[in-house]
Amino acid sequence: MKSQNNNETIGGKIKLLRNKQGLTQDELARKSDFPYTTLTKIETNVITKPSIQTVAKIAKGLV
Repeated sequence: MKSQNNNETIGGKIKLLRNKQGLTQDELARKSDFPYTTLTKIETNVITKPSIQTVAKIAKGLV
């Protein structure tokens, strides 16, 4: 299994976008109406394949 650069993972991309907007994990979780713990697990690649519904909620929080 090839190790991935963090920016190549969904969690890495979310973290990159969140940081570009100057949001903390807690702020993005609140804006996304999403549990903070789940967001941290996605960003740290504990959860590597979040559901499309999860990604959609996070995307709305980043808009």
